[in-house]
Amino acid sequence: GPQELALLERLLGLQEGNKYGVQGERKIPVLQTNNGPGLTGLVTIAAHLVKRAKKEQLLGSSAEEKAVVQQWLEYRVTRVDGCSCEEDTRVILKDLNMYLEDKVYLAGNNFTLADILMYYGLHPIMAELSVQEKEKYLNVSRWFNHIQHYPGVRQHLSNVIFVKNRLYTNAH
Repeated sequence: GPQELALLERLLGLQEGNKYGVQGERKIPVLQTNNGPGLTGLVTIAAHLVKRAKKEQLLGSSAEEKAVVQQWLEYRVTRVDGCSCEEDTRVILKDLNMYLEDKVYLAGNNFTLADILMYYGLHPIMAELSVQEKEKYLNVSRWFNHIQHYPGVRQHLSNVIFVKNRLYTNAH
């Protein structure tokens, strides 16, 4: 929630350092604005920050791409954030792995807010996976590794290591 939004602010080059609170048991992020009621919810606040930074292309360029970005943002909040057990995690990784089979980014050929927020949401999960599990979800691992190296995304989050070429070590 709030930590991710602070990361997103920095990534977008926003200097404000907005004040975030959380609401309710599910710790839904809230942004206090100077005028009127605060904004509630990760997706709402994230989209607001993107517009403030004048980086609307992160929300998708075509109508279809915008819809796909929105779909993945909703998936992030409803499925990934609601994911409570290992079974949920496996289903999410399996779905994503199939979906990413022929894609570089979640919304097709462009890096969007969906990639950023899914990366932040999956970071704790990916950091815990064994090498074997990462290989099982090869497309997710490829996508995740690509996003974590995208300029400005990872910031202080740990670099998740993906072992490549296990067969060819330096041992001669």
